[in-house]
Amino acid sequence: MRNAMPPRHVDRIDRAIVTRLQADGRIANVDLAESVSLSPSACLRRVKALESSGIIAGYRAELDRNRAGLGLTAFIELQVEGHSLETAMNIAETLTTIPAVVACYLVSGSADFFVEAAVPDLAAYEDVLLSKILAIPSVVSARSSFAIRTYLGRGPLPLDHWH
Repeated sequence: MRNAMPPRHVDRIDRAIVTRLQADGRIANVDLAESVSLSPSACLRRVKALESSGIIAGYRAELDRNRAGLGLTAFIELQVEGHSLETAMNIAETLTTIPAVVACYLVSGSADFFVEAAVPDLAAYEDVLLSKILAIPSVVSARSSFAIRTYLGRGPLPLDHWH
């Protein structure tokens, strides 16, 4: 089971580092160090420790979906039959191999999975839904909603609970 609390070694400087990196993952170490009042070598050690601990999970470029030709975002609620850990793992494993799937969650409530897909258009969405998602064994129904406008696609994680 995952623990929602950060490791005990996380302090206000680590919080400042990850807050700054969430805003600008390409910041030079010397500039990051200056912004958190550390020497560059001490800052780099902390960043490496945050990476090793898994708090910093990785770095990537954030793309504009429309400019990348992925103008339709679909949110798909899936219901499955045969609830079990093995079934959930098999479905999740298959969903995460579908390139259009950009997020996938096992959820509580009326749905079993919540999937976010980014596709060029409605025809591409239909293909993903019918030939890939609904073809997954144990998936019995899908209900979709589409984003009309995105106001916040992926923001920085709130770290107010880190004291």
